Amino acid sequence: QVQLVESGGGSVQAGGSLRLSCAASRLTFSNYAMGWFRQAPGKEREFIGAIRWTGGRTSYLDSVKGRFTISRDNAKNTVYLQMNNLKPEDTAVYYCAARPFEPRTDWSDYNYWGQGTQVTVSS
Repeated sequence: QVQLVESGGGSVQAGGSLRLSCAASRLTFSNYAMGWFRQAPGKEREFIGAIRWTGGRTSYLDSVKGRFTISRDNAKNTVYLQMNNLKPEDTAVYYCAARPFEPRTDWSDYNYWGQGTQVTVSS
């Protein structure tokens, strides 16, 4: 079955950086838009950003614009989330997700999900 595996999470101090990776297997990766979501304890799952299947367009949550960047390498079946200038409010479990071709902001529109990776930002 399709697998999405996130990596790169961890603990950093405010102002630091992390790069998350999401490696996909058993799907035609280049035909899928890839989204990143996060969920903090007691909160709803939140759309962070997404990249379309060609990598030609990305969209972001307002609070992460200018700090987070999504990119993809279709040759490696991998999508990345570069996170700079991290803030304590970025603390959450981060998930990648896949849906055909065009990205959406609603988590229920995604077909496949990774298991999540924890990001903790201390002040």
